[in-house]
Amino acid sequence: MTSSSPAIDAPEIGAALSGLRAQPPLVQCLTNIVVAQWTANVLLAVGAAPAMVDNPREAAEFAPIASGVLVNLGTPYDDTSEAMTAAASAAAAAGTPWVLDPVAAGGLRWRTGLALELLRSSPTIVRGNASEIMALAGGAGGKGVDSTDSPEAALAAAQEIARTFGTVVAVSGPVDHLTDGERTVRIANGHPWMTQVTGVGCALGALMAAFAGSADPLTAAASATAVLTVAADRAAAVSQGPGSFAVSLLDELATLTPDTLVAAVRVA
Repeated sequence: MTSSSPAIDAPEIGAALSGLRAQPPLVQCLTNIVVAQWTANVLLAVGAAPAMVDNPREAAEFAPIASGVLVNLGTPYDDTSEAMTAAASAAAAAGTPWVLDPVAAGGLRWRTGLALELLRSSPTIVRGNASEIMALAGGAGGKGVDSTDSPEAALAAAQEIARTFGTVVAVSGPVDHLTDGERTVRIANGHPWMTQVTGVGCALGALMAAFAGSADPLTAAASATAVLTVAADRAAAVSQGPGSFAVSLLDELATLTPDTLVAAVRVA
């Protein structure tokens, strides 16, 4: 692949946004307590419908109904981890695309084991920072939720995971790297304030689940990344700091058009 011939091009990303809005997806979110409201607001802003069905009595029943499922390990508890494994299995059995976000994998033994167990349940997309992705391939992980590695350094691990588990792996960072094990897409949009608003990365996983309902996994991961990072660029231009940026980011997600997205995304 060369920069002049990306695996996923800008018009395909714009078409994916059009497709999402034409048929708004219902996204089941099993996510952490810190970011649930923000994740729901991001999904609503882009045109999707959130459903925060995360208890073990209902999670498996709801997964086949959803267009996509997010499993985020930010604050796992015994009951939510039970719900996550049940939802992942039900989604895989029903053909519902689902996204695994292995938050802080590598740093804590139980959480890492849960992430690896879920990885064996065939996620459609795995999204994490470089250290989290490297931890899934046997590395040490980062410092809590913070990455100590670069997306470039994690690419080989991401490709190995993608080939082994038949998934797409999205490594977030200053330049996002996304791969299905054979093809790699790089997206170079985004702003540093994204790291100063709680839940932006977690919401990206939810957006990937939303796009996966109507696009192939690599296109879904690339389109979600492009939408969020292009909206972040635009939000930063009219903001004074992280607080106003968070509000502006929701506005930009809601008003972003496919044509604007195509013109602004830096994809290679």
